[in-house]
Amino acid sequence: RELLPPCLVIVAGLTGIMLLCVSTKDVPITPLRTKYGIVLDVGPSRTILFIYQWNPTNANKTRVIRDCSSCPIQGLGVSNYSGSPQKIGKSLEPCLNWAQKLIPAEQHSQTPLYLGATASTRQLNLTHPTLSDDLLAALTVALQSSPFDFQGAQILSSPKKEAFNWVAVNYVLENFFKYDWQGQLVPPRKGMEGVLSLGETSAQLTSKVEGNQALKERVRLQLYGQTHNVYTHHCPCHGMDQLRSRLLSMLIQ
Repeated sequence: RELLPPCLVIVAGLTGIMLLCVSTKDVPITPLRTKYGIVLDVGPSRTILFIYQWNPTNANKTRVIRDCSSCPIQGLGVSNYSGSPQKIGKSLEPCLNWAQKLIPAEQHSQTPLYLGATASTRQLNLTHPTLSDDLLAALTVALQSSPFDFQGAQILSSPKKEAFNWVAVNYVLENFFKYDWQGQLVPPRKGMEGVLSLGETSAQLTSKVEGNQALKERVRLQLYGQTHNVYTHHCPCHGMDQLRSRLLSMLIQ
């Protein structure tokens, strides 16, 4: 066999030495930028501010929540401010300040902020619509002055509110989507669960219905590449108040 020419061996050796001497550095991979969203849940007894976080990746055309933090608003429920709506903005300040510290300042203007009012405000709107309008107006003024992207305040209808409860429960149970051990998106093996919501004066049973049934209380949702028709059946006089009354009646007897 013929040996390699000495000049070729020398060139190869010098090339190897040069490669070893060249300084290298790791090229950092830019992490996905976390997005934020804020929801104010205005309930009958208290108001809670929620901050949701997600990465800009989709699971079948829907975002996947990565983390959630909450801040209870101190004081009474929002309907208790009907006599002095100007005070309601002051009650929001501690949690709004907390949100400004948690969310990076450069993303404040890109962070959507929603407010949804439920049972007590809905009832106030039926009996004293002017008072409920004043409350929502005061909340709007307070939230518009925040650095976040305020998207509006609205009174949620009962079917829509219960549909959101249904989404939350099935999301936590991983019934919409699931990741395997390799981080790949796989179809869930279970169906959707129904939800029983027990309030003070009534109970609500919410479940998915098949087909296009003409149901008055139906809410249509498009989530994770699928369409869900969600129906809520109301059971008046089956809430916590009635349960306590029946229990006391049994104890007295």
